[in-house]
Amino acid sequence: MAGGDRGVQPPGVVLVTGASRFFGGYLVTRLAQDPSIERVIAVDAVSPSKDMLRRMGRAEFVRADIRNPLIGKVIRGAKVDTVVHAATIDKAPKSGNRTAMKDMNVLGAMQLFAVCQKSPDVRKVVVRSSSAVYGCSAKDPARFTEEMSARTPPRGAFAQDTIEIEGYARGLGRRRPEIAVSLLRMAPLVGPRLHGAVSQFLNSPVVPIIMGRDARMQLLHEEDALAALERATVAGPAGTFNVAADGVVMLSQAIRRAGGVAVPVPYPLFRTLGRAMMGSVMRDFTNEQLDYYHFGCGLDTHRMRAELGFEPRWTSLQAMDDTIRGAGFSPVISKEWLRSVESGVGRLVGATGATR
Repeated sequence: MAGGDRGVQPPGVVLVTGASRFFGGYLVTRLAQDPSIERVIAVDAVSPSKDMLRRMGRAEFVRADIRNPLIGKVIRGAKVDTVVHAATIDKAPKSGNRTAMKDMNVLGAMQLFAVCQKSPDVRKVVVRSSSAVYGCSAKDPARFTEEMSARTPPRGAFAQDTIEIEGYARGLGRRRPEIAVSLLRMAPLVGPRLHGAVSQFLNSPVVPIIMGRDARMQLLHEEDALAALERATVAGPAGTFNVAADGVVMLSQAIRRAGGVAVPVPYPLFRTLGRAMMGSVMRDFTNEQLDYYHFGCGLDTHRMRAELGFEPRWTSLQAMDDTIRGAGFSPVISKEWLRSVESGVGRLVGATGATR
């Protein structure tokens, strides 16, 4: 799916899935504020909160499961021309299991794309994908380009589902070449409002890290993620795009900035000791997330700038710092103690220099 002139026509009627969750809901809010878009339809099997519904303004909410034939009636009846699929979940629902997660993710995408294929009005499909498709391993390149695939098959359920979803989206693009299909492979997300895996991992006084490793984390601020989705929806071309901030943050650096203490542990004991240190937080981490804290992942973003025309506002470090400020992490070691140590070291260095 190479980028080109397809998909640059402004949307008239936009449908967004996953409207009860962060990205779907806030993307609907942004699109509803765009006067050039005639109609915005928010869809989810669960109703958004009252606050989110208020934020959505003129957007219309339709309670529908994308696995149900009703979604076809909504798309055909409203003459939807642009579909944004933002409903993929990264872990099994509390009331379900792995089978339920795969059913919601993969079957839901299959049904949605099948409806798009049959609709004479749909001309653009945007999919919120993830850098999880590249996996995380010691064999990884410094930066993945969009043409690359995982060097080691990802073992996590979310990564496997995302790879399948991308496959079905590309199939839609082949069967209906006049439909512009855009895949946005987003780096791990952080931000003051988004209590994601990275902020959960750092929100602990003692954080385990793999002995002999220091993961290089390339991140994406929540606001940049929403802006990239909006850009792809309103004026983006067809294609696959890595979406990530500039620069990287070392895991140990992020832990220090969050006020925590990094404790190196052998890899075979990472889960066991991690759960002892972090409790239930560690038990909730997926395989993808644990692998990320082991190896990290770098993305080449040349195509994001050159073809999608998107420039992130936050660097990885700035995004991390904004997350830390928003979460209000409490440092284990007080700033006063650190300043006293730094002052003492400074006096020691000065005294040493004076005696030379």
